[in-house]
Amino acid sequence: MNARSQAAGQGEPDTGIFYGWFVVGAVLVVMTVTAGLGFYNLSVYLKAFIAERGFSVSATSGATACFFISSGIAGLGVASLIERYDPRWVITVGAVLSAIATFGAGYVAELWQLYAFYVLFGAGYAGAALIPGTTLVARWFVRKRSIALSVASTGLSLGGILLTPLAANMIEHMGLGGAGPWLATMFLLGVIPVSWFFIRPSPHAMGLGPDGDPIMRDKNGAPLPADGIDFEMAIRSRFFVFTAGAFIFAMMAQVGVIAHLFRLVAVRSGSNDTAALAVATMAMASIVGRLVGGWGLAYISSRLFVFGLMLVQGAALTLYASVEGTHALLATTVIFGVTVGNLLMMQPLLIAEAFGLKAYGRIYSLNQLFMTLGVATGPAAVGFFYEWLGGYDVAFLVMAAASCLAFFLVIAAGPVRALIESESYA
Repeated sequence: MNARSQAAGQGEPDTGIFYGWFVVGAVLVVMTVTAGLGFYNLSVYLKAFIAERGFSVSATSGATACFFISSGIAGLGVASLIERYDPRWVITVGAVLSAIATFGAGYVAELWQLYAFYVLFGAGYAGAALIPGTTLVARWFVRKRSIALSVASTGLSLGGILLTPLAANMIEHMGLGGAGPWLATMFLLGVIPVSWFFIRPSPHAMGLGPDGDPIMRDKNGAPLPADGIDFEMAIRSRFFVFTAGAFIFAMMAQVGVIAHLFRLVAVRSGSNDTAALAVATMAMASIVGRLVGGWGLAYISSRLFVFGLMLVQGAALTLYASVEGTHALLATTVIFGVTVGNLLMMQPLLIAEAFGLKAYGRIYSLNQLFMTLGVATGPAAVGFFYEWLGGYDVAFLVMAAASCLAFFLVIAAGPVRALIESESYA
């Protein structure tokens, strides 16, 4: 009996397509909803809390930072849970927490309630978004993991393109109180049904191996455990330490520039319409770049690919420091957008390649927590250098230097598969 027949025999449709691609499609939908109503919607909530509730910019910005802190810390618990239980339960709880927070946005009146909103929202986002999604894709694919991750993580960009404008329009016309229940309903209906209908915890749960291959078994016929090394050994390794440092600086530069991109282009071009076009261009370039990158990784090493991404991002930020005019700004945005889509995809891919699946979730979640330092400080760092030095030119050059530092940290991390290979020969 072949793998697809086994799947059909366990109650799944025999479509002639490896079932892992249905899981990828479901993860794409979940990431679209969580990113569109969560991550990319943070700036919409920030504006609404200031305008409707009268909170100061500094207080609301500080509360928004709590979203990332809460998400990073909660992610450690999420990773442990999905190693022990069906990830669909974790995704469901995450969606429910996010929906409760979204529903309650209209009732926020005090400062402590504002912080509670972001803490709860961050914890829910951690449970429903990147950690369970990338873990599932990593379980279902090995040879085609880069392509599968590129497709699944495209949902992050689609959410910002499709759902965030819708949410912003609803909040603008209905207020937080009126839009909250509708956005909460969208969160629940967009995440929970698709998760339970299409997602399965692993290929082994359906009698399959990764990529649709037969399950690898020992001499007694028992399935072999997932490859990889222990969590404690992984986090003490040179590869983990230097790679974590590299993504702190790379994401600090990337997110800092994204946060200020609209204003930079508006000032340099003299047009808000051009600035809006630049943001849309970046989003589309990130989607195309991610899909092309996922395909290209079947032919080049992931480490070499990351080297190129760090350098290209540094070059784009250097151009931003000096270019003027609509065409030059949009061309630079295309270059930058290609790195935006790929860098976020490469983080889980490198971890899976370096450490295997044995403790993937916990290793990735800890790496995510460290990366939060860069994500949270990037916009503030660009703003600080802008005000201190009187312009974006030097501020963006500093971010370009951060990308170059990330490049050298990846070099220092060493070969990707060295740890698993050395463990295999031990």
